[in-house]
Amino acid sequence: MNNNLLPRIGTFFILIGCGLLIIFAGSIFAREFNLLYLLFAVATLVLGSGLRRMAPRPEPTRFSTFRKVRQRSRHHDEEKQTQKDQKK
Repeated sequence: MNNNLLPRIGTFFILIGCGLLIIFAGSIFAREFNLLYLLFAVATLVLGSGLRRMAPRPEPTRFSTFRKVRQRSRHHDEEKQTQKDQKK
């Protein structure tokens, strides 16, 4: 299955679980206590969070320019060090 699809399906199930929790709360206020809503809400929340955790985390893109500059600086420093070692 596509790695980008699993977190989206997990998010869908989490949203459905939250909606079912709201319906369960509504059934309490209406004095028609229905545990089936609670059961399905907990099941979909667990399923959704499980699917979200199974998917690998995406590569962070924040501060990518800073990382590139730092890598270039390290590479440049290593080249200088190798040149000094070759002169000796």
